[in-house]
Amino acid sequence: MDQASPLIDRRTWTRRDGPLWQIAYDTLLRMIQRRELPAHVPVVENQLAQQLGISRTPLRQALLRLEIEGRLQKTVNHSYVVRRVELKEYLQSLRVRQFLEPEAAALSAGRIPADHLAAAHANLLAVKETEPYSMPLHWKSDDEVHDLFIENCGNDTMADILRSLRVTTNLFEIERLSERLIPDSQQHERILETLEQADAGAAREAVADHIQSLFEFAVRTVA
Repeated sequence: MDQASPLIDRRTWTRRDGPLWQIAYDTLLRMIQRRELPAHVPVVENQLAQQLGISRTPLRQALLRLEIEGRLQKTVNHSYVVRRVELKEYLQSLRVRQFLEPEAAALSAGRIPADHLAAAHANLLAVKETEPYSMPLHWKSDDEVHDLFIENCGNDTMADILRSLRVTTNLFEIERLSERLIPDSQQHERILETLEQADAGAAREAVADHIQSLFEFAVRTVA
């Protein structure tokens, strides 16, 4: 994650420059987050390449990266589909995150650059002030806050596990995600404040409470 990157489009955080495969990756990731690429529906490369206005070579690079991350999987016919995450896997993944992420936050306390924390604060404010609600902006800010302590926890193995778990939980289709905007914003603000204060204990508690809130929301609204 590059917190220093300018927000070219504050509605979608769409990348406007860079290599073609990166532009294709960013666009496909946004399409997955918006559920414009439904789970288990084959991805047709020719149609996507035409839609994105690029050749199939950078598109395939983007698809491969999404497969490596666990967002896409190949069928027996070697076509790509978005991986479907059911409620059971989502809840189980949240429980594992609830064990590991608070520890990652505690380990990162005092190690995160101040300008990265300031950027996360600014982007969190943009999410709350954007009208109408923007799912891509919500997801981007969510990734930014969690990546701050995951990437700075100093434990590469823990970080790899958490990145994989976050892919799984992000793929779960919460139809009422907009209802999480206020609680997520408040809880992310608390997490950022504890990290700014380099308070390991408070950071651990704030992250644990946040993930418990996600678990309870899913059980209440989906189960």
